[in-house]
Amino acid sequence: MSRSSHAIINLSSVQSNLQKLIALTNGAKIIAVVKADAYGNGAVEVAKLLEDKVDLLAVAFLDEALALRNAGINKTILILQGAHHADDFDQGENNQFIWIMHSYWQLDAYREYLSRSKMPPCAWIKFDTGMHRLGFPINDFNRVIDDYGDIIDENSAIVTHLARSDEPDQSHVNMQIASFLKAIEKTEFPLCIANSATSIRFPHAHKNYVRLGIAMYGSTPFEAADNPIELTPVMSLHSQIIALRTIPKGDTVGYGGTWRAPKESVIATVAIGYGDGYPRHAPTGTPAWCNNQIIPLVGRVSMDMLTFDVSGLDDPQIGDLVELWGNKLAINDVAEHIGTIGYELMTRVSKRIPRHYIYPGSPENKGNK
Repeated sequence: MSRSSHAIINLSSVQSNLQKLIALTNGAKIIAVVKADAYGNGAVEVAKLLEDKVDLLAVAFLDEALALRNAGINKTILILQGAHHADDFDQGENNQFIWIMHSYWQLDAYREYLSRSKMPPCAWIKFDTGMHRLGFPINDFNRVIDDYGDIIDENSAIVTHLARSDEPDQSHVNMQIASFLKAIEKTEFPLCIANSATSIRFPHAHKNYVRLGIAMYGSTPFEAADNPIELTPVMSLHSQIIALRTIPKGDTVGYGGTWRAPKESVIATVAIGYGDGYPRHAPTGTPAWCNNQIIPLVGRVSMDMLTFDVSGLDDPQIGDLVELWGNKLAINDVAEHIGTIGYELMTRVSKRIPRHYIYPGSPENKGNK
């Protein structure tokens, strides 16, 4: 391994998290969300692991779906954003894709595509119940079902997305669920409401399908660290100390001299930076883990390097392992210091960080490769 920085991806943790989540879902069919390269964990590797354990895979757009097909993944794939262009349907032909429809132009383009294709309809319909991002107005439910009955059949699930299911206050979520169920109460279409947070907190929203994303990768979907089930981190992001220096009181560290040593301090340079996806705006005090202790970030994040105050460590050495997040340090704790969420940290780890996979049944200990 030429680089000091790498991410350990423990696929056995994906599997164990999935099993815990399935136990909560009252027999609903499972959609494993592998968009954004499986939240930075490797879509192909995760899809191969889950292909025979879930009912559907889900991606954001056509290119992500085609990449899985080109890698030999045969599972039916749900395309969450649906078509971006009318010719997406032609490109996806014979690929077992399910298209989510959220706009009238998509329905019209899909109808035209089916008129010249031998493929059976494979469309799910999304309705907006308060997220105001994608979806037909919920008041248009009868219009959509009636006007496009030729491309909607009994297998066409009705989908919505909840805007605030990760928040402690559950009143808004319950209002969204209630308005959705009231609007479609006289139909018998399969329903898909629940994402990770909803799957854990709102069992009355499980219905026919649940979409499992961030929780499957071991990060709590909730704003507060109050996850009702114990999840195991899948990604551990590691680097190493590549330089040490002792600086006198009053000296500054990094671009702009934004941190000044309050006393004589030992500064460790760690070989990872914003070019690797670590956020440039991470402030002084953002934690990492080294030699069984928290160490604070000091100074600005550079493209390829971070600097930490290791004055409190006993005998720090060049080559010492530093965990940026993972098994020792929860990704959401790091995210809170930075002012973001675990989703963003996980998905922004760049391709120049090598991923090393631990597979189910491997003798390797988690995070210790």
